[in-house]
Amino acid sequence: MKKSFKTLAVSGALALAVLAGPAPLAHAVGEGPNYDGNGQITTSKLATYDQMVSFLKDQDARQPAMELEVIGQTVKGRDIHLVKYISDPAKPTILYLTQQHGNEQLTTEGALQFIKHLGTGKSADILEGVNILVVPMLNADGAMGDVNFSLEDYIAKGDRNMTRYNAEGVDLNRDHVAKIQPETQALHNNVMSKYHIDYMIDLHHQGTRSQRDGELVSGSILYPTTPKADPAVVERSKQLGAVVFDNVDSTGWGHLGKYVGGSAETISRNGLAVEYGIATLLFEMRGMSDHYLDGYALGLRSNGYLIKQTVTTLTATAAAIADGSIADADTSFWDSLAEQTSRPGEEADDE
Repeated sequence: MKKSFKTLAVSGALALAVLAGPAPLAHAVGEGPNYDGNGQITTSKLATYDQMVSFLKDQDARQPAMELEVIGQTVKGRDIHLVKYISDPAKPTILYLTQQHGNEQLTTEGALQFIKHLGTGKSADILEGVNILVVPMLNADGAMGDVNFSLEDYIAKGDRNMTRYNAEGVDLNRDHVAKIQPETQALHNNVMSKYHIDYMIDLHHQGTRSQRDGELVSGSILYPTTPKADPAVVERSKQLGAVVFDNVDSTGWGHLGKYVGGSAETISRNGLAVEYGIATLLFEMRGMSDHYLDGYALGLRSNGYLIKQTVTTLTATAAAIADGSIADADTSFWDSLAEQTSRPGEEADDE
């Protein structure tokens, strides 16, 4: 019999953005407002790098269980932060990685809410059973549009433009073998090699017009697909995906598809699974905060429920690992989960 992994309802405080944002809409995310329905694509409501750092330092001062560590610097010299909740190294550990791509920020906004939530008494049971690591913004230069190339074609208005690439125009999620960029080096040298990590969710955004079973998706998921990954690691990755699917797709506003991804180990989903033997899951949220193509960006009216989707994903997986129920996760749904396709007007964007 399939076991349910649905977590308790997100509290009212959690449903609000760390920085003021719109409330979740009642209808399904995928069929929610698109670019035209949202009006202007803007970054003005998204946390800047400095605002994020200020928030993290404030939470570090408030939360006894939290520790904030600088793991390195970006090309432009911005500190890269790691949020740590480690009470016992013998406990299983999960890493949540956000914003390898600087124009994919709603996962960062959700991670900040999650961190705030972990500082409340309601998260005591979770922290008793699992160690949690969060890298809330790996590509801070791209997130701030502080890069060595032109962003004149990017469409967002507001405080800044945001780009997939780091300051040198490199896709960090293609650098997990060569490890040339300082951001990737910081992740591998001071997180992956330093801590014993059992699970990792790599949080991204994709375009706006991917669909499953005729309906636009709110996101998509995928386990390691490189043939070099240990089958046991792949199975544990599928269990991680089962927890996410069970908690998100059943909400009424979430609709998940199976992501169509490659087997290259330069991508973290594959490379980290092989190099470190950890279970990895890619989660691609719908819509980006900025892009040079209209079809990939999603306006701010969609922010609320996509942030909630991130919080639900992080809370559900941490809880399932903490209480051990992830070991009973039913992975058979992967056999029938349809691969998402793209509606006309958009080509698939790689993770």
